[in-house]
Amino acid sequence: MTEIWIDGDACPVRDEAFRVAERLGLVVHVVSNGARGVRLPESPRIRRVIVEAGADVADDHIADNIAAADVCVTADIPLASRCLAKGARAVSPKGHAWTAENIGGALAGREVSRHLRETGVETRNAAFTGADRSRFLVALDAAVAAAMRPAAPAFRVPPGGF
Repeated sequence: MTEIWIDGDACPVRDEAFRVAERLGLVVHVVSNGARGVRLPESPRIRRVIVEAGADVADDHIADNIAAADVCVTADIPLASRCLAKGARAVSPKGHAWTAENIGGALAGREVSRHLRETGVETRNAAFTGADRSRFLVALDAAVAAAMRPAAPAFRVPPGGF
């Protein structure tokens, strides 16, 4: 069964993910270190997961527990990469679907930005907009629909051919 995993401390689209999950009857795991006191609605489908404080602890929990039929909501490119490696899907809060085809370029771009910041160049992300929220809903619906589709059976050539 498909589940949604949210990298929860700074996610601006939690409510949208909750609505999609409720509509489809899916469980949502909101993973955070608990430092921000994120308020969640009361629902048997929404599960709060509080991990220890520390760099990448929430990411590690998600990557260790996500399954191939699941979807991760994260702006963290390395976490998205780890989820893809496990066969899961990943969507950014701005509605970007991470795939095997685009994650390598995103990781490289992240490293370039890190290097620029280390040399004193200021890098900024664009502000979150209503259009981003709309793109997120479309991308999440598409990712969940793809995750919920049964995998096609593998085509096998019988021994000796046809």
